[in-house]
Amino acid sequence: MDLLFYCRGGYEADLLAELEQALGQKGLFGYAKMSKNSAFLRYCLPQHNAQPYSLESLKAINEQVPTLEKLVFARQKLHVLADIEFDSEDRISTLLKMFDAHALPMFSDVFVEYPDSEEGKQLAKFCKKFTVPLRNKLRQQGHLHKKPSNNQPFLHLFFQQSGKCIVAISIVNDRSLHHLGIQRLKMPSAAPSRSTLKLEEAIHLFFNERQASALFSQGMRAADLGACPGGWTYQLIQRKIVVEAVDHGEIAENLMATGLVEYYSQDGFLYKPQHSNVDWLVCDMIEQPTRVSELMLQWLETGKANACIFNLKLPMNKRHKVVAPILSRLEKALNDRFSEIVIKAKHLYHNRDEISVLIIVNTQMISSYKENKR
Repeated sequence: MDLLFYCRGGYEADLLAELEQALGQKGLFGYAKMSKNSAFLRYCLPQHNAQPYSLESLKAINEQVPTLEKLVFARQKLHVLADIEFDSEDRISTLLKMFDAHALPMFSDVFVEYPDSEEGKQLAKFCKKFTVPLRNKLRQQGHLHKKPSNNQPFLHLFFQQSGKCIVAISIVNDRSLHHLGIQRLKMPSAAPSRSTLKLEEAIHLFFNERQASALFSQGMRAADLGACPGGWTYQLIQRKIVVEAVDHGEIAENLMATGLVEYYSQDGFLYKPQHSNVDWLVCDMIEQPTRVSELMLQWLETGKANACIFNLKLPMNKRHKVVAPILSRLEKALNDRFSEIVIKAKHLYHNRDEISVLIIVNTQMISSYKENKR
């Protein structure tokens, strides 16, 4: 049984280290097939090598391996069904033969994908052209539902070259719904910096629409440490949240004109909230990750913040080795202090050498988060 993961190019080793640690804790061991900067990782679990696979057996295996949500460095998680090499230009007929040979379920949709690497991007045009005729043919043959649904499995064709692909399946509630596992966002014209996309993507990833609407609402207060020129502040005021913007730099004038921004020219590590506490603390300061994480922990433990989203800057190598103990320290300290917490971390598409972390400790906010989960 092989698993296929997508990631940012250059982070394959970090994803492997993270995956092996998580699998080892469950007594599962295997081996990886990967290369540096390939932007994907294939992992074989010899314990589960029975063929052919049923959807039920795939779901059973999936429950034993880490979820995509738990893997910081993975963008997508798939189960490999077959490897196909095309000996003619009629790729669709070759794929249909695979359907005839295996008892595959009906799929909700098909994604024709490629590595998010310079080499992979050369396949983008081919994959885009191939998707529509393939989707139409699969529907004609009864292999795809007429309308896509997030409650059904997706079929994925992952091309490394035009004559060769990995056929895989993604499991409901344990996958990214986006092509290549990447949520594309449009840069807002009024935002003062592209860093705004980091917080926007984090909110989209960590919350569904109902959760985001409930947890980022008018009347809330937030503190943005290292705010200037205001990329993250922009996302908060779009949600009608009053922001205490803290930085020695300058906040964009159009943000100040909204009346929702209170500017404080102070050191983010020394700042205290104006009204004893805030609903949200956000931080994208360029600082050592341990120093930032300890600052976030202090705000949460002392009640100065109910929840936070922050970025941890990473070293050039062995990022998992740096990140894992920091996340473990945060989780343990907060579990010792609070009856319940929400903590998530992800290497986002709009991040570079950094990860984004969400933590909620406020009881009411956690209840709202859970109530609006579905």
